[in-house]
Amino acid sequence: MHNDGQEDPALIAEVDRLLARRTRDIRLKGEIKRLFRARVWSQTAKIIRAWMIWVALLDVLTLALNMLILPRPIALSMLLPGTIIPPIAATTFFVWRRPRAHWIQGASLIAGMFFILLSVALVGVSAGGEFYERHLNIMLFVAITAIIIFGIPLAWTAVIAALALGLYLVFQLQNPAIEFGSAVAATLFFASGIFATVAARRIMTILAQKTFLFELRDQRRVAELAKANDRLVLLARTDPLTGIANRRWMTETLNNLWGSGTGCPEIVAMLMCDIDHFKKLNDHLGHAQGDRCLVEVARIIQENVRRDRDQVARYGGEEFLVLLPEVSEEEAVSVAERIRRSVEAAALSNPGSRVSRCVTLSIGVAVQSAEEAISPEQLQRHADTALYLAKQAGRNRVLLHGPDKFGESNRGKNRQKAL
Repeated sequence: MHNDGQEDPALIAEVDRLLARRTRDIRLKGEIKRLFRARVWSQTAKIIRAWMIWVALLDVLTLALNMLILPRPIALSMLLPGTIIPPIAATTFFVWRRPRAHWIQGASLIAGMFFILLSVALVGVSAGGEFYERHLNIMLFVAITAIIIFGIPLAWTAVIAALALGLYLVFQLQNPAIEFGSAVAATLFFASGIFATVAARRIMTILAQKTFLFELRDQRRVAELAKANDRLVLLARTDPLTGIANRRWMTETLNNLWGSGTGCPEIVAMLMCDIDHFKKLNDHLGHAQGDRCLVEVARIIQENVRRDRDQVARYGGEEFLVLLPEVSEEEAVSVAERIRRSVEAAALSNPGSRVSRCVTLSIGVAVQSAEEAISPEQLQRHADTALYLAKQAGRNRVLLHGPDKFGESNRGKNRQKAL
């Protein structure tokens, strides 16, 4: 809703209320009226400026042609009143170059139209004869074109229409070629056309306002849909129990990190964490206590990593995967050891564990160095292998994977590093 009122409940309710009414009964006010003016100002201003330019150009061209084809006395009589239009049009053009106070724009446009219409009428009055009636009709034509194409408030439109009819009536009453009754009749005839034009302009404005209301409503719905989609995406990437990222999100993160256009990152570490004897915890204390254990372990892991850079995800039932960009082997092992000690220090009960009466973690660490470019799947397999060997070595420990320490094909003969 133009970011001005998308979250304003009162504005949303007003939009719905207006759209529920009949089209002809739509009346904008308050904040919606301000938003509509801001929405249409640019287009309206362009139309008014273009109209002023063309009126000025046509006036200058007409005066030049009159000097060429009309008798010189008549052409000279038209010259002075005709020169009123260019400076008036230029002034109005200048005022409408940028947004100004509403009343300033309205006053400038109404005053500009008055003097333009007056100039057209005076050209005919000064020339007299057949030009008298002709230019009064031209004046009304100018007014009608302005009323039709100017998307301005109805009050401004009505004032311009009234000025045009007033000038027409005044000069017709002074026209020596027609009688009073004919002048009034001609004014009434043209008044019916002017009023019909104003009514048509009103309908066009109301339809434009209704379209704007639909835009506001649609933008609100699109924004609501976008938020709902964001929530769905977040839910799809979040573990509902612990509130941290899930396996899908971590997989996407890894793919994005390795597929960012630079190939694989230079240095990145991965920790595969697994709660020791978690099944026994569920068997002895129940699944509710097991869930609480998972939530607490997730919290502890997050507290021991860099929140602005490192990524933590629940990767399986009791497995957590931690991604540490730009850390060395020593730093990665230090983070893993800090996590392990923090979980152990939390003293979460696990009476069925063969390692300790409290919950403990086994962590496998794998680090990709700048010299060794491997895929995220390979790095994950290295971390998983280190985790497997940590469990084989007695659990509640951190093991670092390294080609010079052990291989994946012959785990029983691999050299281990227990921390």
